[in-house]
Amino acid sequence: MKRLIGWFAVTVVMASMVQAELPANVVVYEGEKGPGKGKHIVFLASDHEYRGEETCPALARILAKTHGFKCSVIFGVNEETGFIETGSSHIPGTELLADADLLFIFARFLAPSDEQMKPIEDYLNRGGPVIGLRTSTHAFHKIQSEKYKKYNYNYKGDDYMKGFGRQVLGETWAGHYGPNHKSATRLDIVPEQKDHVVLKGVKDMCGQAGAYKADPEPNSVILAMSQPLATMKEDSAPMEGKPPTPGLWVRTYKGAEGSEGRVLCTTQGASEGILNEGLRRVLINGVFWTMGLEKKIKADLNIDFIGPYKPKTFNFNGQSKDVLPSTLKGYDSQILPK
Repeated sequence: MKRLIGWFAVTVVMASMVQAELPANVVVYEGEKGPGKGKHIVFLASDHEYRGEETCPALARILAKTHGFKCSVIFGVNEETGFIETGSSHIPGTELLADADLLFIFARFLAPSDEQMKPIEDYLNRGGPVIGLRTSTHAFHKIQSEKYKKYNYNYKGDDYMKGFGRQVLGETWAGHYGPNHKSATRLDIVPEQKDHVVLKGVKDMCGQAGAYKADPEPNSVILAMSQPLATMKEDSAPMEGKPPTPGLWVRTYKGAEGSEGRVLCTTQGASEGILNEGLRRVLINGVFWTMGLEKKIKADLNIDFIGPYKPKTFNFNGQSKDVLPSTLKGYDSQILPK
């Protein structure tokens, strides 16, 4: 009995130390109860424009509080001040991927240090599941390290052509398709895929961001097509001269160690976009599917926001200023504080 008590005490102390040693840019939402209990999702939030620093914690709270997943959100931060900095390549905490069951990434043009890239590569080498939103097709850029430059979105080597985006998500940066900030994008379900489990309960998907060009890797299953709209209103007519292009797909990729990982990618995901119930639902469904929990997907799965969510209109200079990640701990703070 004494040995058992002693072992338990040491375990608790070690767990406390790990928690205490988390970098200040990491916010953890502990899963309470639900089908995700025991599964760990690591979010990487650092894009320049589309408010990934709002999208990621909002989804993390739903997945933790309502569905039981442990969700760790790694924010890109200013190295000197510690404030959330959109598009920052300073992303301490990637070592959390060592025991992650899903990498959920919303990033753009990052060039992390070798130390911060290594856990990302280790995760991909083992074929861990990945969900990538919008700019994550071009998540990495101008990495100079010989070891990790292959992850750059425009890498030209045959060993990893077009980098992380093409090799893992299925597509790299291919350009805008229609005017951004002036045209919303409707995501129309491909009729042949209407019964795919990721689309269960999903209706009327629409994103506030403009469409991207996309021609995903051949093994991708296109679930929905992006239809640029004439205005920013979700019920506006299709834009003339812009036929649909792929906007949501699933696929698998093979890690260097031989295992295959499931992937969901969409060219939408801006923080205002997930106010749309259909888009939010397909992302929550996608979390379950990528981790092999598709039997837990229900058409009426609860996807209500947890705590106040008041996303800002996306642009390159619209982020909340001087916000520490610690401000977002718990479930009651506004995402993001003004």
